[in-house]
Amino acid sequence: MTIAEEGLTLGIYNEQILPRFIDLTLNGESIDRLRSRVTSNLSGDVLEVGFGSGRNLPHLPAGVTQLFAVEPSAVGRKLSTGRVVQRGVPVDYIGLDGARLSLGNESVDHVLSTWTLCTIPEIDLALAEIRRVLRPGGTLHFLEHGRSPDRDVQKWQDRVTPIQRRLFGGCHLNRPIGDLVKASGLVMSSLDNFYLKGPKAMGYMYQGVAIKD
Repeated sequence: MTIAEEGLTLGIYNEQILPRFIDLTLNGESIDRLRSRVTSNLSGDVLEVGFGSGRNLPHLPAGVTQLFAVEPSAVGRKLSTGRVVQRGVPVDYIGLDGARLSLGNESVDHVLSTWTLCTIPEIDLALAEIRRVLRPGGTLHFLEHGRSPDRDVQKWQDRVTPIQRRLFGGCHLNRPIGDLVKASGLVMSSLDNFYLKGPKAMGYMYQGVAIKD
């Protein structure tokens, strides 16, 4: 296979197959419980970075009146159509890149990110953008997998991440999500860490809320 053919194949995989695979796998009762927890207390104008196929929509509280969505996948946006209609909250797609948000300063009440901060290439810029668009007192609600404190697990995460990035849209298993959020200038209000069932290298979770002071 030539480099051009490999690039075309990878492009088709990332654009057509991967979004559908993620839609199917990040689903189920245990995942839904986590989505309900991380979306609780959201209200008003919310930005979701990594909207995907709209799996968080059914869990948004009634107080959410507007959702701004960042999602690079056309297939993901298409898969979300039925969920958007069913939930009834206005969804405004504002761009493809979490590191460059087309929103004004202090323009949203809350930001939501689930299984997204692991994939954004320019993560520091993305978190800076999140802080910029949050209103004072606004919060980032996040549910992410990342670096485990267990050294043996870390070794596996470092070994597997190059393959994980290639197969799963740039996903890093070894990002210290809590430290990255704190370094952005947001103030951590709550943070829970736990393992999902399955391989520990892929399932060390960060669920938290960080505030813009």
